[in-house]
Amino acid sequence: MSKVVTFGEIMLRLSPSGVKRFVQSDAFDVIYGGGEANVAVSCANYGDEAYFVSKLPDHEIGQAAINAMRKYGVHTDYVTRGGDRVGIYYCENGSDMRPSKVIYDRANSSIAEADPNDFDFDAIMKGADWFHWSGITPAISDKAAELTRLACEAAHRNGVTVSCDLNYRKKLWTPEKAQSIMRPLMEYVDVCISNEEDAEKCLGFKPEADVEGGDTEASGYHTIFKQMMEKFGFKLMASTLRESHTATHNGWKALIYDGNEFYESKHYDIDPITDRVGGGDSFAAGLIHGMTNWHDPKQALEFAVAASALKHTIPGDFNLVSEQEALALAKGNANGRVQR
Repeated sequence: MSKVVTFGEIMLRLSPSGVKRFVQSDAFDVIYGGGEANVAVSCANYGDEAYFVSKLPDHEIGQAAINAMRKYGVHTDYVTRGGDRVGIYYCENGSDMRPSKVIYDRANSSIAEADPNDFDFDAIMKGADWFHWSGITPAISDKAAELTRLACEAAHRNGVTVSCDLNYRKKLWTPEKAQSIMRPLMEYVDVCISNEEDAEKCLGFKPEADVEGGDTEASGYHTIFKQMMEKFGFKLMASTLRESHTATHNGWKALIYDGNEFYESKHYDIDPITDRVGGGDSFAAGLIHGMTNWHDPKQALEFAVAASALKHTIPGDFNLVSEQEALALAKGNANGRVQR
């Protein structure tokens, strides 16, 4: 069993039921989630010892967020309490040619206002095998960016493998601000997960593939992966490749580069999508679990892609599939027959 630590924000997600629009909804479904929280839940479902690190208010909504993690076996020992609010985001699920829409209400959340004395990162990283964070966390606030740096430094001191999903969010910061924060943090990162927009906006590298225009050929990433690895010293790089036909019909595959070989996963045609939120996080968690348990980039890649394809069939942020279910799909069992 591997000890996996993640650091970030868990938010309250409010969504209209089904595919209703915000303006026609009289009630919202309550869901908890967030990039690193989603990764921790997936890892716990696979049997890893998953710890989520954050700060939440010492009131009932903060407790509800903690309970959402505990429900799926995530350790919350390192979640400190205090501050005034839980970050909120509203998510309207798209349908066919109408895209999904997200509205943030997360300013001045507890983790955005947290201080270094809220966390003993050396104690948190002691005995850990893997530390994961995403580019969303330092984008929350300057304080959160400093905490991310301190966490990375502690992981480095304690010999912990560090992964980062670049996860650029244009509603949180500009490319200029992102690069000023993210590029220096890359010196601590062993495994970088990035799609085409993330690489360009966060680090200033643009792949040859025009994914927005429908070009998802893995060869378009070969040069940029080599350049990024040479620049930042990554040991492993991975990227998901999404073909967005409609909001409810996507193609899905991924690739990984270990410094010697590029591996491209099998392709999944996901139609219809139930909920794509958390798809990238479920890929990151699958990669973490695969590398800590099997140490084989190709096997880890196929597991991660299968697990994240399954996430698209599950409502909410969390990927609630087991290791056995993801392995079964990776091996080709995609017929959806009833399990009796």
